[in-house]
Amino acid sequence: MTAETSQTLDRGLRVLKLLADTDHGLTVTELSHKLGVNRTVVYRLLATLEQHALVRRDLGGRARVGLGVLRLGRQVHPLVREAAMPALRSLAEDIGATAHLTLVDGAEALAVAVVEPSWTDYHVAYRAGFRHPLDRGAAGKAILAARQQRADDPGYTLTHGELEAGACGAAAPLLGVTGVEGSVGVVMLSDVVPERVGTRVMDAAREVAEALR
Repeated sequence: MTAETSQTLDRGLRVLKLLADTDHGLTVTELSHKLGVNRTVVYRLLATLEQHALVRRDLGGRARVGLGVLRLGRQVHPLVREAAMPALRSLAEDIGATAHLTLVDGAEALAVAVVEPSWTDYHVAYRAGFRHPLDRGAAGKAILAARQQRADDPGYTLTHGELEAGACGAAAPLLGVTGVEGSVGVVMLSDVVPERVGTRVMDAAREVAEALR
């Protein structure tokens, strides 16, 4: 038996998804074609979404995602962090290195969850809230590599000394999670990354992705 759903709500959510997938906004006519409904329905949907600041229309009449989504977005990080913690704890304890979940925030990589190993004599201090450019460090480079989808990509990224002298990192991207772009990795004080670490961070990234689906 199919659960009852709201057609209007479904259309409103589809509008938001369509607008989120474009940098230039969409006109009422474009939305009408994409949704398969008449312009009057689109006008009503946009008017309702505008009342909640989820959509705005520019001077040219193109609809764009509104600032109201930021209030919703602020609640995403705690949920993602909670879902990722079991896999991060296991990764940190297994490798003996600081494990982290990093998400894209504009042009930067933002660490939203960090777990330090409990049994090592020393490890890299890495804190939630730490930011760095996407093109520096294993966490950001793993995300950029996933965007390129190269056939020869091993599935993880290794770096050395890019964010902290003497520290190396390994990270693998989160794949198949709608609306979330990020990576899972470890950072350690070492001259080289042990061979098994690359595969281990890939396994952890898959665990986190499954928890978020």
